[in-house]
Amino acid sequence: MKKLFKLPKSLLFILVFFTGGYVFADDTVASNATAINTVWTLVAAFLVFFMQPGFAMVETGFTRAKNAANILMKNLMDFSIGSIAFFVIGFGIMFGTDMFGLFGTDGFFLSSANTTSGEGMWQYAYWIFQAVFAATAATIVSGAMAERTKFPAYLIYSVFICALIYPVVGHWIWGGGWLAAKGMIDFAGSTVVHSVGGWAALAGAILVGPRLGKYNKDGSSNAIPGHNIPLAALGVFILWFGWFGFNAGSTTAGTDLSIAVIAVTTNLAAAAGAITAMITVWIQFGKPDTSMALNGALAGLVAITAPCANVSPISAIIIGAIAGVIVVLSVEFIDKVLHIDDPVGAISVHGVCGAFGTLAAGLFAEEAYGGVNGLFFGGGMGQFIIQVTGVIAVFIWTFGSACALFYLVKKTMGLRASDQEQLKGLDISEHGMESYAGFQIFSTEN
Repeated sequence: MKKLFKLPKSLLFILVFFTGGYVFADDTVASNATAINTVWTLVAAFLVFFMQPGFAMVETGFTRAKNAANILMKNLMDFSIGSIAFFVIGFGIMFGTDMFGLFGTDGFFLSSANTTSGEGMWQYAYWIFQAVFAATAATIVSGAMAERTKFPAYLIYSVFICALIYPVVGHWIWGGGWLAAKGMIDFAGSTVVHSVGGWAALAGAILVGPRLGKYNKDGSSNAIPGHNIPLAALGVFILWFGWFGFNAGSTTAGTDLSIAVIAVTTNLAAAAGAITAMITVWIQFGKPDTSMALNGALAGLVAITAPCANVSPISAIIIGAIAGVIVVLSVEFIDKVLHIDDPVGAISVHGVCGAFGTLAAGLFAEEAYGGVNGLFFGGGMGQFIIQVTGVIAVFIWTFGSACALFYLVKKTMGLRASDQEQLKGLDISEHGMESYAGFQIFSTEN
């Protein structure tokens, strides 16, 4: 009987050879997948990093020439300081071992990564991808507080938003926290990134107060035009380009072919937002205002960021179109009714439209795209209620903590530049230079 089941040595060699071949093939496939995912995540991170100069150009173009260098310095420093703060503590709070669903407790100084395996190396790619997201949340605030905020005060803010305020929200939704456990949809960060930046901007704009000459005694508002709309337009196109990395890159997997769908929904929402913002402002004021149309494109991008992997292209157009209308109405309401001075519309674009986009995920999500049906596709109220819960919770945490931070800064080192410094321009008073030194305007009249 033993001889009956004994395999010839030649056959045994063949089986071992081919079995080993399959094991080798499996190892190769896994190794290639890790390599592809790492490269894709890094490329996406580089695209999101390129959004930093996009924000800088938008904010610089929408503000006055005498404050351009100050805006650029804020964008440079919130990324630089934010990167260090996120490395030291922010990443650990966001993705460390969960504590009560509220924050992480380890992984500080990127201690969870190592160089001994492909998976360990991928952690470095994941960190840089998350770091540029943190910087995006931070830089949103600089535009809303532009032209009257002390530079040292802004540096303090940059530390705290990247080390604490943003990472706590990130843990709730992306790091295994309590909102993640409920199943909240925020694929690429309409709330995690944009609403956090928008609500922090709201707190900062309120506490620092309006620019000199913005509001009259009777409560009416004065327009303070930006000095370079072409520069702002360039910034918007850079942001639009970088957003493909922002949204599609959030798969963190080049082997996930849904990146194609995400790129389509992202583009369609931006296009729809630009069109409806243009139409809305055209109807309101009789002219297709360029700055509002630019903000409409950004509004569509912000709104689609949460549901980009969960909705159809047609739904993406609807979401972007609604966001384009919302941003125009919101800018007018915040300026003329609430009397909150936001030179670039950051609160409306990122805070308001970020909240809308997050809610839209609970309305327009389809099982065929992300595995969940929203209210409009037979999913009932459940997912929408989860989305509402997340939006409210993040607003309370972000606005409350940012108010506390800016209030403490205001009462200690000071938050607002003096009237004289504002009149002279923060480029001169804060940095001792002019952005356009040597440029003069001469009259051609005799």
